[in-house]
Amino acid sequence: MSEEVGEPDNGRSRHDSVVDEIGNTPLVRIDDPALKPGVEIYAKCEFCNPGGSVKDRPARRMILEGLRSGDLCEGKVILDSTSGNTGIAYAMIGAALGYPVKLAMPASVTKERKAILAAYGAEVVLTDPAEGSDGAILEARKIFEEDPSAYFKPDQYNNPANWWAHRDSTAPELWEQSSHRITHLVATMGTSGTVMGTGYGLKQFNQQICIVGAEPADAFHGIEGLKHMESSIVPGIYDEDALDRKMGVDTEDAYDTNVWLAREYGMLVGQSSGAAYWAARELARELDEGVIVTVFCDGGDKYMTTAMWRPVVEAAVESAL
Repeated sequence: MSEEVGEPDNGRSRHDSVVDEIGNTPLVRIDDPALKPGVEIYAKCEFCNPGGSVKDRPARRMILEGLRSGDLCEGKVILDSTSGNTGIAYAMIGAALGYPVKLAMPASVTKERKAILAAYGAEVVLTDPAEGSDGAILEARKIFEEDPSAYFKPDQYNNPANWWAHRDSTAPELWEQSSHRITHLVATMGTSGTVMGTGYGLKQFNQQICIVGAEPADAFHGIEGLKHMESSIVPGIYDEDALDRKMGVDTEDAYDTNVWLAREYGMLVGQSSGAAYWAARELARELDEGVIVTVFCDGGDKYMTTAMWRPVVEAAVESAL
């Protein structure tokens, strides 16, 4: 199904707006000296999307599908749970198309994410940080059930339009950008839409491409936006059988990789991107040849007040005094 679906019924047009600038992000080679001569790693720079993350793609598709079906119409509020990036994408697109947005989100998300949502005018309901994304999911369900007619609930964890977005855009972009050479995809998992949809799409081009899902190694972790599937509410769109392999990533390994990417390659990326590259690099150690593509889901500017960067920033400030 084409992504070219849905128009607002409120006098706004999505054309010639920020909504149609989503996608077609760069693919950058990481020239890592630790790699064997026959192995290459590339990163899809999703932080180049207008809303700053990979979540612009599924948010756009889910909203446009809602417009096409009539489930999203004038007077309704876009409502969903989020760990941050999808919420930012909803808020950006909602502002562009003229629809209010209400979000349930763990109180533990970064100050930067809360500030961005406020800037777009979204209403935010903060949930118990100890319950993580699962608590936000349950809160969004509760709000919706209290007045279903008031809301359009994309339900990102269970909406197939989430992964359709990646099947129909991310996958063909990677196939062309890699000159049809991609042998492995490594993507982190929150809703799982990125790895599911991109994996399905790439398999249509070449069944031999290996699809690897990376997740936190433990239930209690510090990698924002990711799910440890075994201990979480499993997204309805997640199909473990669609993966060729899963890899667990420790929080500290992800954080260390983030700092390394910023210092060595000038790539200030988010926590899940550190996890993604760590997994891609570990996979590369096992190969004699291959073209591994991973996804850098968002930029690091939304994480500067977190435990990942706080010691680095504080040390830099102290040395400047």
